[in-house]
Amino acid sequence: MKTLDKKWLYLSVLSVVWGSSFILIKKALIGLTPLQLGALRTLFAAIFLLLIGFSYLKKIKKQQWKWITISAFLGTFIPAFLFAFAETQIDSAVASILNSTTPIVTLILGAVLFKIVFSRNQLIGVVIGLVGSLLLIWSGADVNPNQNYWYSTLVLAASVCYALNVNILKKYLQDLPAMAIAAGNFIVLLVPAFFVLEYSGFFDLEFVGNTVLHVSLGYLLILALVGTAVAKVMFNKLVQVSTPVFASSVTYIIPVMALLWGLLDGERFSLFQAGATAFILLGVLMTNKK
Repeated sequence: MKTLDKKWLYLSVLSVVWGSSFILIKKALIGLTPLQLGALRTLFAAIFLLLIGFSYLKKIKKQQWKWITISAFLGTFIPAFLFAFAETQIDSAVASILNSTTPIVTLILGAVLFKIVFSRNQLIGVVIGLVGSLLLIWSGADVNPNQNYWYSTLVLAASVCYALNVNILKKYLQDLPAMAIAAGNFIVLLVPAFFVLEYSGFFDLEFVGNTVLHVSLGYLLILALVGTAVAKVMFNKLVQVSTPVFASSVTYIIPVMALLWGLLDGERFSLFQAGATAFILLGVLMTNKK
């Protein structure tokens, strides 16, 4: 398959998978705390990836482990908890839309830290996207006064983590197989994820007859295996066959999918919020231009 076809295939599949991840987080949080969700999501994904990709670890050179470790925390571990805590206070659809600022942040950090040159139109796109984010947060607080929209900053912090990670993947791990990166990421995260799970009190829960917990774990298992493990490998491959900004533009379609799930689940979304969303996506579109 041609590289051009591959990158669009990866982009399309990832958009659907990650677009569904936000509603899965919301459902899993019914029976789990954010700490338990983040830790279990990491552990389930780690076990799955190491079962199928352990042999790839030998492909990682000694000097690459530093970047593998940094990538693991920025691209997986920290965002898993940030999104879990954010969705205790804001709707899943709003979280997904704010996550679409990732290409904008990728461009900014790429220019500042990695000396990537960008155009005037891309700079305008950055401004438009950031304005759209502020409007979305402001309007969301008005539409849903019972929600704490300060938690939106956690989603923006996750976007910064993703933006740093995608630039690191492209600059330092470009020649490493996608499966090797993913397996390396998760073997690094096994121990910290287990300690967080122990601290969260998960092992003190009553499992027998706890239907809510069982259902939440079911949603979490889907999230971990498909939305984290499989998607992680695909995203690493997407970065290698495209550019950091193109790879992060997966967030174009994610909000559409997440918004559909949110509306089906009874979340409120106003016309003003739709306008703010259009602002963000316009900004993302302009930052993605050469």
